[in-house]
Amino acid sequence: MSPHTTRLVGLPRLKAAALGVTTALALTACGGQAASDSGADDTPQGVVTRAAAKKIADRYEEVNNKANAAQDDKLLGTVEAGQVYAMDQATYTLFDTWPEKEQKAYTKPFSYQDREFLIPEKGTATWFAVRAKSSENGDNSVLLVFDKVGGTYKMVLSLWADSGEPLPKLAIDRHGFAEAVDPDTKVGKLAPSEVGAAYEDFLETGGKKEGKALTSTKPVENAEQTYQRSSTEGAADGKATEKFFTKTPADPSVYALRTADGGVLALFPAAHKQESLLKESYRSIASLVPNDEQSALGATRGALITDTFEGQGLAELTTKTARITAVDFQHVDAR
Repeated sequence: MSPHTTRLVGLPRLKAAALGVTTALALTACGGQAASDSGADDTPQGVVTRAAAKKIADRYEEVNNKANAAQDDKLLGTVEAGQVYAMDQATYTLFDTWPEKEQKAYTKPFSYQDREFLIPEKGTATWFAVRAKSSENGDNSVLLVFDKVGGTYKMVLSLWADSGEPLPKLAIDRHGFAEAVDPDTKVGKLAPSEVGAAYEDFLETGGKKEGKALTSTKPVENAEQTYQRSSTEGAADGKATEKFFTKTPADPSVYALRTADGGVLALFPAAHKQESLLKESYRSIASLVPNDEQSALGATRGALITDTFEGQGLAELTTKTARITAVDFQHVDAR
């Protein structure tokens, strides 16, 4: 998420504590290797064929480029859903607050190359994933999840797969299928469905509860440092307190794939609220004033500003460790 500023009337602006992760980009694409398209009766079938997966990904890329150019969230909603859609709708709302250079970069058409399709066997999942290189960032690969929503395949999660650490090798069976894992299945200390709450615990408590199960990685360290800064420094030059509260993500769906070493790669949603509250001794003489981003999302001047963030992340789970390797958040609301 990008840092945002809370300021007090008549007082200097102060950046609120940030998570140190980038604002969510509009990601879209699909990848190379795939499950067999064979229709033989004795051959296991995938959730979709490789040809169908390619068609779904191509359409997503085409429509997303058109939607980005016009900031048309209704058009985007025809190919996107879930956590990513909640994040990208807010991105469109914030578009006019960006510098012109960033606006031009965002609306420039993109494409995906070197696509690798990760398709589970039919009956084991409703979704498939794609890993690819994006023209936006050729040195990094993007990992996308497409799931069936309202009878149509839409992209529901998208993350830069190598932004923190290289993506682990995934398990592929002899038929070319990726192995989907039940997100509620424990892998060591955590199930994939529990990782988001464990991450958010570092923002809310400094990792005193669910966060104890996580191994220290850069995203976890950043969250812990954010908790420490907000606890000691507050906001608005110390004139306001700053606290984080975990919330249910816009879409709580979690997706998981078996890795070649027997572990699990989890793609999980996460969300929280950040409250900046003017200390009582200042409430009769001052107010918190929202910045441009907060104002665009609905915040008004007052003693309390509540910012809401929706996000997503990647984690590698084994019997010994639970490692979050990447997180990505978007500011979606302010009141």
